[in-house]
Amino acid sequence: MLATRTSHNIIYTPFSALNIVQKRCAHRASKDVASMIRVNHAGELGADRIYAGQMAILGNTSMGKEIQHMWDQEKKHKAKFEELISKYRVRPTAFVPIWNVAGFVLGAGTALLGPKAAMACTVAVESVIVEHYNDQLRTLMADPKAHKELLEVIQKFRDEEQQHHDLGLEHGAEQAPFYDGLTKLITLGCKVAISISKTV
Repeated sequence: MLATRTSHNIIYTPFSALNIVQKRCAHRASKDVASMIRVNHAGELGADRIYAGQMAILGNTSMGKEIQHMWDQEKKHKAKFEELISKYRVRPTAFVPIWNVAGFVLGAGTALLGPKAAMACTVAVESVIVEHYNDQLRTLMADPKAHKELLEVIQKFRDEEQQHHDLGLEHGAEQAPFYDGLTKLITLGCKVAISISKTV
């Protein structure tokens, strides 16, 4: 018997208590998967805010439609990782408030330099994200059945991030002033943010 009823309440036996614990832990992620979900959530939050910053400056220009399209996809990416954060009971990075502000400042700041600089920002950010997602996919492929959901999500998002990168190039990113220096600086910043968000 799993439980006995008294006049006041139900007293659970050790077997039923164990069952409750097992159900609660069913969706708890491993340390490595939790780190992936945490850093990906942080990255998609940052990307969402970057495009929000770009739209604030360039929303009414000829680039507005393209930026809005990329932003809409990033919103879906962020929402999905918010869902996974909750489902797998993963602690978000403590740097969420900082990435929230930093992303918007980066997006708006590069947009103020012009549409091509904004696209240079997009190319730099998305190149790091694509590389980051490819690294995760290689890790997850060691046991694809165990990580089917996460694999499918990351593959889809990786492909969309690659599209954003390519759109940036198509819209003159490499013609931005100080392209090499700007993209190297942004790339370095993204890699530092990824390293921090994996654990903190």
